[in-house]
Amino acid sequence: MKVIVLSGGVGGARFLRGVVEAVDPAGVTAVVNVGDDLEALGLSVSPDLDSVVYALADLSDEERGWGRADETWNALASVEALGGDAWFRLGDRDLGLHLVRTQALRAGQPLSAVTARLTAALGLEPTILPATDDRLRTFLDTPNGSFDFQQWFVARRHRDPVDRVRFEGASDARPAPGVLEALHEADLVLIAPSNPYVSIAPILAVERIRSALERRRVPCVAVSPLIGGKAVKGPAATMLNRLEGGTSAVQVTQRYLPLIDALVIDEADARDADGIAELGVRPIVTKTLMRDAASRRALAETALDAVALA
Repeated sequence: MKVIVLSGGVGGARFLRGVVEAVDPAGVTAVVNVGDDLEALGLSVSPDLDSVVYALADLSDEERGWGRADETWNALASVEALGGDAWFRLGDRDLGLHLVRTQALRAGQPLSAVTARLTAALGLEPTILPATDDRLRTFLDTPNGSFDFQQWFVARRHRDPVDRVRFEGASDARPAPGVLEALHEADLVLIAPSNPYVSIAPILAVERIRSALERRRVPCVAVSPLIGGKAVKGPAATMLNRLEGGTSAVQVTQRYLPLIDALVIDEADARDADGIAELGVRPIVTKTLMRDAASRRALAETALDAVALA
């Protein structure tokens, strides 16, 4: 079975691990958000791509939720001691990936080619693609001003309420090579339990990706990032409440209309099933908290079973 997964970072990366443990990894393609990419200390950093790569290579720090396991921070400590800008934390092990990527990008290689090189070096079987090789950046308009994603999320700790989310460069962004082909060949499209606004929406902001999803002939199944109306981590629930008027799985469904056929929700949100069904989307109720390998695989298998909707 060929499966394509639209994914952000932490939650999406964990879900992807479950998917590749449940099906042939060679048949899995991940299309990953690049809206929060940035330059830090002169290095090109792709946080969501990196989270996915590290997770699938079994290198990620599960407790912290980002970066590499067994990380050290000597380089960053030196930067701070020298008065440098160290608000975006890059660990010593992590620096190697960013150095290789930055060198390749400056030599003229596209992000998709660089990502393929990195995944090959780590021996990964799934195909990992950025949504686009073009510059696409997420900006958040708040009562306190407009900020790019990392300024808002990391530097300001996402404390500002969000009035609007914008994707600079989206109108000119083209799907990265392989993205449309993967969508056309897929037996099932999955949307990982990532933030609908700042992880999945930047992918869908690439017009030809969204159009391909709208024309699909196979099921598209999203996994809600909420449990009991709350986000497992991050600002998804806060954003849904302000921008969509609530924090239920119904609001998650509304964010993805008309692109999804089913939404996987947690047992704690089972009360929302009827409201989801009224929107023409099939609710699938299960346990969605990914505590360990068994639970993430079980969640992935539940989502994968939706291929029967075709």
